[in-house]
Amino acid sequence: MNAAAILETARTVGITTLIAISILCFLVVSIRNLVSTIQLLLAARVFATRIRPAARSYDLWTRYADLALPVSVIAPCFNEELSINDSVRALLALEYPDHEVIVVNDGSSDGTLAALIDGFDMRPIEREQIATLQQTRVRGIYGSARYANLILIDKENGRKADAVNAGLGFAAAPLVCVIDADSIIEPDGLLRAAEPFMADDGRLLAVGGAIRIANGSVVEGGHVRDIRLPRSWLPRFQILEYLRAFLTARIANAELGMLMLISGAFGMFRREMLVNIGGYRHDTVGEDLEVVIRLHRKMREEKKPYRITFVPEIVCWTEAPASWRGLRNQRARWQQGAMETITRHARMILNPRYGRIGMVAFPLIVIEDVLGPPCELFGYLLIPLLYFMGIESGTVVVAFFSITVLFGTALSLGTLALEEVQLRRMPSARDLALIGLAAVIENLGYRQANLAFRIYGAWRFFKKDTRWASAGRAGFARQ
Repeated sequence: MNAAAILETARTVGITTLIAISILCFLVVSIRNLVSTIQLLLAARVFATRIRPAARSYDLWTRYADLALPVSVIAPCFNEELSINDSVRALLALEYPDHEVIVVNDGSSDGTLAALIDGFDMRPIEREQIATLQQTRVRGIYGSARYANLILIDKENGRKADAVNAGLGFAAAPLVCVIDADSIIEPDGLLRAAEPFMADDGRLLAVGGAIRIANGSVVEGGHVRDIRLPRSWLPRFQILEYLRAFLTARIANAELGMLMLISGAFGMFRREMLVNIGGYRHDTVGEDLEVVIRLHRKMREEKKPYRITFVPEIVCWTEAPASWRGLRNQRARWQQGAMETITRHARMILNPRYGRIGMVAFPLIVIEDVLGPPCELFGYLLIPLLYFMGIESGTVVVAFFSITVLFGTALSLGTLALEEVQLRRMPSARDLALIGLAAVIENLGYRQANLAFRIYGAWRFFKKDTRWASAGRAGFARQ
């Protein structure tokens, strides 16, 4: 074979490979959009057919105060000297008949410990550790002279999962609520989360709630006093993302018995189950995803009936990254955590032993978190390139950008419509219109940047880089 023939063969193989990759990109993006459409329609059906929960906190209290199970609220914190006391006061003020607050200081290097001791008149106490799940040393346990239901655990630094495990070891209530100390739970959030457990026969393992972005809102004393949109477009894009995730995906997945993630910012669990599986894992940056999948795995392997559900009326406010660097770190960490979890539980994928979790839910995670980001990003680059090379037709280019940009925008607008009809959390029609505009503008760079950040997270996974990349926080008062 002469050189010309070799070059022609190489060219043919190269073109064939590029066409195959472009077809894969097209298929993966199409599957993701099909899944999102099904989730939106199913979420709309759930909202239309469900029994609406009580709208007012007073009605909730009247119905359930006498039935509510005791709850231990575990709030790990690290270097939050300026805001920790307001956060703890807000947790103590939650509308719940019987809850204790366990604050875990995870080896803060600032004045967090001193602020807590001074602010709540904390004194050393003796308290039995029911289970030892943490890997670092507990340096001291404190109780408040003013609040009988406030406990402070001071420990060496071990990151969030280790801090939560320390709190689990000292929690006395049958239910535990795991939150971020710098998140803000609405006053009735704890009661709404505990409500599904009250009429349960023991099968319910965990309840998740909606996470909303507080950037731009007025926050005073650990409470969101006035809901407002952030001035910057970057947090606005994230508001739209959170609506898609919590208003459609989580509701639909919970309805199908396939809820695979309860956000680390807020989740309520049966304490016994978390202890039985050994608590949160220390060797992953995606501990919130991993712990829920481990619950699924344990119950499926033991062939026991169980439920993990989601309540959209539970609202926990958090601060979203306000800088591109912070967003990159957050999304890379999420991607890395997802890939760590997929690798650890790979035997569940397409394994009939795990039912719909193994046959449907887990493969969808693989499509979303492993195949999705590179396929969509490469599709943006490869399909136009093949068109300019004369290999692909203009119809293919238009079709690809239609299913990514136009179809994606339509799904976002559908989610906004569902939000307005069912929950009405947008402060005004103007704010609703601005988020609708964000559904269009996000396709002009933000969406593509997010894909690149997730590929960066995959690179960190393959490098086995386990350093914690902070998303950075400006503080609610600065938004």
